[in-house]
Amino acid sequence: MRVLAKDWDQHVTEAEEVARRPGFRHLRDEIIARADPRADDDSVDVGSGTGLLSLVLAERVEHVWALDISPAMCEYLRAKSASAGLANVQCAVASAVSLPLVDGSADLVVSNYCFHHLSDGDKRRALAEARRVLRPGGRLVFGDMMFRPTLGDPRDRQVVADKVRAMLRKGPAGVVRLAKNGVRLATARWEKPAGPGWWDQALRDAGFVEVEVVTLPHEGGIASARKPL
Repeated sequence: MRVLAKDWDQHVTEAEEVARRPGFRHLRDEIIARADPRADDDSVDVGSGTGLLSLVLAERVEHVWALDISPAMCEYLRAKSASAGLANVQCAVASAVSLPLVDGSADLVVSNYCFHHLSDGDKRRALAEARRVLRPGGRLVFGDMMFRPTLGDPRDRQVVADKVRAMLRKGPAGVVRLAKNGVRLATARWEKPAGPGWWDQALRDAGFVEVEVVTLPHEGGIASARKPL
């Protein structure tokens, strides 16, 4: 398994706080609506975190594989699933680029704000893995940051400008965070989001059909596609 620079075991509380925000709850609902989960679906949540998608899916499908690179995230989600009385959520420590599932074992693969942590090459590997584990006709739906910090596109420039303004409004703490992010970007240690056009082509290159990539009013977007029959 590849080791990410960020130790996600140290960020469980932060991840849970983010998942409880209205914006992420709205994004969750959009992803679930596009995924159209069915009672007999075997589903996979890639980068499941503390269960934003997994817990909702579990109420609607046969089984959920909740996969995350962080053992602490998986343990947290196990506890949440047990407290909700959900016996159909199975957590496993795994990377998005190597899913521990056999070929053609899932009807639905979902993910939320996971792929922007991957290089472009690993994003493509993650798409190939999603396609591999899906049954013919299976669906892939994910939300993620969808812009490039290179500022080559008008939307990219607007997203970055909005982020800078939001940080500056926080005063000195925001200035410090902005400076840290600048250093991380300059040293290639910042997140690696891709734009909607990149995702559209990457999904098609991976062999998916019925590809749709929709940008949202903020930095994010939702992509959906289907494995051919």
